[in-house]
Amino acid sequence: MHVLIIGAAGMIGHRLAARLGAQPVLGGESVTRMTLVDMVAPNAPDAAMPCETVAGSIEDAEIRRRILAGRPEVIFQLAAVVSGAAEADFDLGWRVNVAAVQALCEDIRRIGYSPRLITTSSVAVFGGDLPDPVPDTHHLSPQSSYGAQKAVGELILADFTRKGFIDGRTVRLPTIVVRPGAPNAAASSFVSGIIREPLKGERAKLPVARDSRVWIASPDLAVASLIHAATLAPKALGAAAVVTARGLTVSVQQIIDALAFAAGPEVAALIDDEPDPAVAAIVGSWPQGFDSGLAVALGFPTDDSIEQIIARHIAEHHPHLAQAE
Repeated sequence: MHVLIIGAAGMIGHRLAARLGAQPVLGGESVTRMTLVDMVAPNAPDAAMPCETVAGSIEDAEIRRRILAGRPEVIFQLAAVVSGAAEADFDLGWRVNVAAVQALCEDIRRIGYSPRLITTSSVAVFGGDLPDPVPDTHHLSPQSSYGAQKAVGELILADFTRKGFIDGRTVRLPTIVVRPGAPNAAASSFVSGIIREPLKGERAKLPVARDSRVWIASPDLAVASLIHAATLAPKALGAAAVVTARGLTVSVQQIIDALAFAAGPEVAALIDDEPDPAVAAIVGSWPQGFDSGLAVALGFPTDDSIEQIIARHIAEHHPHLAQAE
């Protein structure tokens, strides 16, 4: 099986490639080849199978031609302009999050084969007056450019799937916590920042109220959810071809308390309350609780707790702290 990962230099894409390199099986079939593409050439994982790396954007028709030439049976489309950046640069968001995705689907249709295409969406497709919890079947009601772009992307994938051009599966992921490395331009970036920076002895800005609630999942869970989606039977997600992955709803204060428990109150004290109305407005428009009945029924995995998520991050990135416990 040939697997293509678009956005393979990003945190989720990199972990997904590493996971498939270490465990080269997907739905009972052996992964025998991977193609990894991103704006900068991704690092190939340690793997027995051939791994081609490609630097470029799927906005580029020649890049799309190159990466589809081998007819990959499974495609993970993870490239995206994130929420804050999509709001700040309207044109870029629509080009990458919508036009490039549609162009990819159109190229697959013209080639004339129907691969499994797994892509990610966001809670930002919902907004306004929402039920609590929000079911998978609730109508799309985005309140941001990013949310609108992701909603259109869901509909594109569903229609191309309905027509039989692709076997599409969209996974709505929670906010991923803890993201290593530098902050990104997502409005939700602070959720990782208030854990990641204090653990490095650095101060972190908190732009929203401490009683704000967010829906989160660990990086490992995000990867496991994407792999699980790829192994489902065709049409398992129904006509909408979308599922809301499982996550945890926690308050910002619960995250801070869990950080203090894991690393000490002096670490949690490095968080500074610095309200940002623009970030608060975006985050506040997102739903906070979800009915994950479909994901549960289909066997999607879940995290146990925010404490577990922080403990895993410490074990991976700050082992000296884990040993000190």
